[in-house]
Parts: sequence; C-alpha cells; structure tokens
Amino acid sequence: MVTPRPFFLNAGNEGPFTLDGTRTHLVGEEEVAIIDPGPDVDHHVRALVASVEGARRTWVMVTHGHADHAGSATRLAGILGTSVWGPAGVEAVDRPMRDGDAVVTDRGALAALHTPGHTRDHLAFHWKEERALFAGDLVLGRGDTTWVAEYPGCVADYLASLEKLRGLDLRVIFPAHGPPLDEPEAALRRFEKHRRERIRQVETVLARDPGVDEAGLLHAVYGESLPAAMRKAALRSLWALREYVETSDRRPEGGVLP
Repeated sequence: MVTPRPFFLNAGNEGPFTLDGTRTHLVGEEEVAIIDPGPDVDHHVRALVASVEGARRTWVMVTHGHADHAGSATRLAGILGTSVWGPAGVEAVDRPMRDGDAVVTDRGALAALHTPGHTRDHLAFHWKEERALFAGDLVLGRGDTTWVAEYPGCVADYLASLEKLRGLDLRVIFPAHGPPLDEPEAALRRFEKHRRERIRQVETVLARDPGVDEAGLLHAVYGESLPAAMRKAALRSLWALREYVETSDRRPEGGVLP
C-alpha cells in the first residue's frame, strides 16, 4: 500500500541548505494542518491562504523556529484566524506542544515528537494513520546530512533522535526540503552513517593532535575539496563534532543514546 502524498506548496527559496525550497505540507480537507508555512514572502502566504479556502478549521504548525520554516507563521495564522502550534519558546508559537500532543485533522492525527539536534527544540509530526512522518530539518530529501551545529550537545541529541524514529514503523518520511523518503529505515541509517563517519574522522585527528586548531581540523577532514562558500558552515559543524568527541559520555556505536 502506498501512503497518499499530502498536498504541498514550495516557497521557492531554494539554496544550498534548503535544496529546492521549503515544502509546506497540508494535511486534511476541511480540517487542515499547515506544516512549516515557510518564509514570510507574499506569494507563498497568498498561495497557502487560497489552498485552505473553504476549510472549516485550520492549524498552523511549525517544527522549529528557523525563518525558512516559521517566518510566515504569525502572519498566516492572523489571516486565517487560527493559532500557531509547535515547540515552546519559538516566538511565533502560541500553542506549545510537547511529546505526544496532537492536532487532529480530518485525515488523522499529527502527534508531536521531540527530535532535537538540528535545533534544541525541534519537533517532528507523526501521522500514525498513514505511517508517515513530517521531519522538518531532521533529515533532508536528498543527500545524507543536515545542519547539526547549533548548540552544545547537538550531535548526541541528533543521533538519539534518529534512533527514536526507528521505533515508529514508518512507510515514508516527508522532509521540509527535498522529496519524500520512501525507504525510511535506509534513510535514517544513511544520515546516521554520515554523522558517525565524521565523528570518527574528528576522533582520528584529535588522537594524533589534541591541540589542533580549527583550520587544521578543517583541512584534515575536508582537504582541498570544500567550496569556499561552505567553509563557515563546515567550521561550525566541526566545532559540534569536536565538542561531542571531547565531552560526551557516549555508548558504543549502534547503541541507544540517552
């Protein structure tokens, strides 16, 4: 059985971190959840409003507070006369959600799962009836990596979040950037494998030279292949990996992290 594809609108904000742009998914027909409404750009907000015209009830939901996901949330909710649901502490959110809290559409419930790593407060939304997950930025629809460098402890959190999703019996993952992932288990392992390979690279360099500076670590891990435009992001990512290697009390590879 193929999981029905929810309708989505692309905000058109393509880029190296957003791929083809932010995909705003809509679940429901007359009682509709709008997931990650995207950046605050007029054409996208107008398209979202038009897409739910005639709905009896709407909800605006955000996975986290980055502007490419939540930038239009407050304006859109104001136009629709509804609330913004999502992580506590995100400026746009007026209906905070915790693990297990759900919005119930006429296509099923969307239950919040705390999945930190990309951000400390990141949520994913589990569409249990369809064995599907709206993943925000926990994983992307292409490649094997996402941004994990925002706060101390983010790498450990990220690995734990990937492990958490393996217990959901998913058929498909809908990222906010890029196409659906129709082989969820393989995708989760691919993203974990990439992160653990980077961890091993950093461990190897630090074992050889514990005092290596950031430029030396960057060169040792990426060599000469890194585009100049990605240097700042790579340095931040290596900071997070180094923090994980130097401070985390980790279980053996493959074990469930706390």
